[in-house]
Amino acid sequence: MRSMKKQHTAIRLFGCLQDQNIRLTVVAVSIVIYVALSIWNPMYSAIVIDRLWESLQAARKAGTAFVITWDNMGRELVQLTVQYFFTWIFYYLQSYLMANVAENLVLNLRIQVAEKLNRLPLRFFDQNKAGEILSRVTSDLDKITEVLQTGLLKLIVAVGTIIGSLMIMFYYSVTLTCIFLVFMFVSMGITKMVSKRSLKYAAEQQETIGGLTGIVEEYYHGRDVIKAYNHEAQSIQQVEKAAASVSDANEKVGFLTNCVNPLIRLLTRLSQVVIALIAGWAMLAGTMTVGVVQAFFQYINQTAEPLTEASYMINSLQAAFASAKRTFELLDEEEEIPDPTFPVDLERARGEIQFDHVSFGYDPSVRLMKNINFTVKPGQKIAVVGSTGAGKTTLVNLLMRFYEITGGMILIDGVSVADMSRSGLRRNFGMVLQDTWLFGGTIAQNIAYGKPSASREEIIAAAKAAKVDYFIRTMPRGYDTVLDNEASNLSAGQKQLLTIARIFLCDPPILILDEATSSVDTRTEVEIGKAMKKLMSGRTSFVIAHRLSTIRDADMILFMEHGNIIEQGNHKELLEKKGAYAALYYSQFE
Repeated sequence: MRSMKKQHTAIRLFGCLQDQNIRLTVVAVSIVIYVALSIWNPMYSAIVIDRLWESLQAARKAGTAFVITWDNMGRELVQLTVQYFFTWIFYYLQSYLMANVAENLVLNLRIQVAEKLNRLPLRFFDQNKAGEILSRVTSDLDKITEVLQTGLLKLIVAVGTIIGSLMIMFYYSVTLTCIFLVFMFVSMGITKMVSKRSLKYAAEQQETIGGLTGIVEEYYHGRDVIKAYNHEAQSIQQVEKAAASVSDANEKVGFLTNCVNPLIRLLTRLSQVVIALIAGWAMLAGTMTVGVVQAFFQYINQTAEPLTEASYMINSLQAAFASAKRTFELLDEEEEIPDPTFPVDLERARGEIQFDHVSFGYDPSVRLMKNINFTVKPGQKIAVVGSTGAGKTTLVNLLMRFYEITGGMILIDGVSVADMSRSGLRRNFGMVLQDTWLFGGTIAQNIAYGKPSASREEIIAAAKAAKVDYFIRTMPRGYDTVLDNEASNLSAGQKQLLTIARIFLCDPPILILDEATSSVDTRTEVEIGKAMKKLMSGRTSFVIAHRLSTIRDADMILFMEHGNIIEQGNHKELLEKKGAYAALYYSQFE
């Protein structure tokens, strides 16, 4: 079964090369010519050396000086030189083109992986560490290109050279060739035995690298928390443990990959010693010439060295197949439900939203939400409250189709979100999350992320509305100040203000504010609150908040618990009920 899986991976990997048929054809022709020349060169050198030996012997008997002329060995030596030159030309050609093929293959795989990541549901990223995904995009694909550029080419050349050389060796001497084959079969047996283990350890190696990358990425982002809780020693231990696992896996793979070569070379040298003794006796007996013996040893080297390389590259190919298997597993992950063929397009929604008997569960067999029902009129402000883990963020994620509902319908202006394209749906939303995200670029580019065509005047107006213009102008280059990908030169509050400015610039009909002011001070929160009130006027707004004092003016409050809405109404109505909302509200003001 494992062999079938490996074979399936190999077939699929080489199937990705179909768009490079011309290059592969040239590579194949170059390999054939190179192998043919590699086999012919020693045979022709035997002819040249035997003629040279005869000419030397004749000159010695005649007592004349030996002189190389065009007719006396010159033509043969020039031809041999030309053959070696073309052997190099075709070796260079196949190596260059194969490197090009490998890089194009990996480029296509990287593009496929990038496109795949955009089609994967949010559930996939929840279940996999960022570092592990990064490992599949980088180290796994690097391993594939490394092996294809050198290993596969050398393996093909090795097989052709070994077969051709053995045929000529049998022609020269059956006895000497059989002696060599005995050593060769022993080498092949060792290679086969080692290759069985190398695939297992190669897969383990890539898994441990992915684990280490994941831990390092996680600790890097959480470095402030680690320091705050004095967990440096524990985090170092975890990294060291993961690094030790990588080291152990590398040691196993490295040992199996590299221990074979010296052993096979030792067996080759032993075979050469035995063959040299027998060949020397044959020359003395006159059954073999000097040229044939040296050609035979050339064929031994041409057969033994490719055999050594073949054993090495077979083991390296195991690692490449393990990496390819991990890459294909990523490409085969279940994707988001495709957009409808003819989606309904809401250019600018009015903002009427209805949850009609909606059910949802991260695991289809376990329902988190059951029979959620509520209706929002255009322009209303909806507050979603509840304890941590109650399902507040999940509710708005369903509205944005970050997750697919398992039952019921979500309607916007009477249109099911399932009948809309995701891009068309999300174009009507503006979202500010509790966790800010800024990319490497200027402040102006970050504000204009949702509207790249915005003018500088529009960007500045949005910044002023978000109360962020003042501190931007204090930056070294103002709106053209470049942020790194973590915006480490900004405070948490400043980052949040920039993400809020994005919403002002996009001017969407529906707003989602998930603890949007959680990272700003009280004074700034008051100022933003005024601007938010103006922004939310005439727009449907979902506000997730823990501080109930900020949502008392909401048209509807949804109180969630364990994924379900247990109370809904406005602030006054819920207080009169004296239920869960009232208890939470009064607890914050005791």
